[in-house]
This record gives sequence, structure tokens and C-alpha cells, in this order.
Amino acid sequence: MVRGKIEIKKIENRTSRQITFSKRRNGLFKKAHELSVLCDAQVAAIVFSQSGRLYEFSSSEMEKTIERYVKFSPDYFVPGRPQVELYLLELKKEMDIMVKKIDLLEVHQRKLMGQGLGSCSLAQLQGLETQIEKSLRIIRSRKAELYADQLLKLKEKERELLDQRRRLREEEIRETLVRPMLPVTLHTGKDETGSACRMSKHSSEVETDLFIGFPATRL
Repeated sequence: MVRGKIEIKKIENRTSRQITFSKRRNGLFKKAHELSVLCDAQVAAIVFSQSGRLYEFSSSEMEKTIERYVKFSPDYFVPGRPQVELYLLELKKEMDIMVKKIDLLEVHQRKLMGQGLGSCSLAQLQGLETQIEKSLRIIRSRKAELYADQLLKLKEKERELLDQRRRLREEEIRETLVRPMLPVTLHTGKDETGSACRMSKHSSEVETDLFIGFPATRL
């Protein structure tokens, strides 16, 4: 089966976009590793996700690869300025910021799950409660929509079954009304052509006279 051509544009669905990012990122790093092994090349790849998280791959030390890149790239190489150190410092700061954000999100997620609440103040607990109640309202609203859709589908199915049942009953009544009346035949013996009646008539003509000798031949 031939796969359809995928249109290269931004994926609007957030979940699908994250799944695609993870798959393509792993595929990119895998190809970079294969290129470095098969061709004995120094390969480095740096990827930032939409949330700003850093992902990187390097067949050797990343710093040395960046230094070589700056050395051979005239756009980033300015004599007398430590561009490599500045770039690495900015990159390290950004990584630290992302790590702190991730840590805060993980702590907040644990609190939403009811874990690690001992250090929370009353105001923080009230904020968590408000957020959870808001999330519950959204979930219940979506649940009610799904229930309503299922109810509509069931009612539509019920109407179809009732219509089908009504049509079957109408066809049954119509066949009963147009069915021809079959003649009723009373059988009084084994023979349907009236042999029983002839036998009865013949038996009534049997002679009952008493005589001695051979019976006379009847004409």
C-alpha cells in the first residue's frame, strides 16, 4: 500500500504535533548517528522543542564541534571576540531556565495529583482547589456532550427500529388480506373421488335372500 504524500505545514493538533516531533526527532538523531558511523564524520544536531526544551546529539564532544563550526563559519566568527564562549554561556543559561521550568511543572503536577502538599500554604491549596474544580467543570461538560451525542444516536436507532417494525407489520397485514381462500374438502374415506359413497350404495344393493346350491350368474 502506497502512503499518501504528507503536506509540509504546521500540525494544528497539539497532541499530534508533539507525537510527530518526538518521532521525527528520534529519526533525525538516528540518521545523524548512522552518518557519523558509516562515513566517519563528526555530526552534531541541536533541537529546541516548541516549549523550549533542548535536545542534542553529537558524535563527539559538542563544544569541540561548535568550536570547529565557528572557526569555519564566517557569519559567526569575529576576530577578537570569544563567540564560542558567549554562545555556550547563553546556551547554558537557557538550559538552566528550561530545567527550572520543567522542575516547577513537575512539582505542580504532583500537587495536582495530591502529592507533596505539606509545604503548601492555605492560599496555595485554595488555588489548587480552584484549578481542579475548573478542570472538573471542563471534563464534566465534555462528558455531558458525549452522553448527549450517544443519546441522540440511540434515539435515532430506536426510531429506525420502530419504522422497520411498522413496515414489517404492514407487509404482514397486506399479505394476510390478499391471500386467496383455499377450498375446504371433506374426506369421508380413503378415496378422494367419492369411492366411499359408491361403496355404500353398492353395499345397499346386496341381496339377502337365502338359497341352496350354486349362486346364479347375474347379468
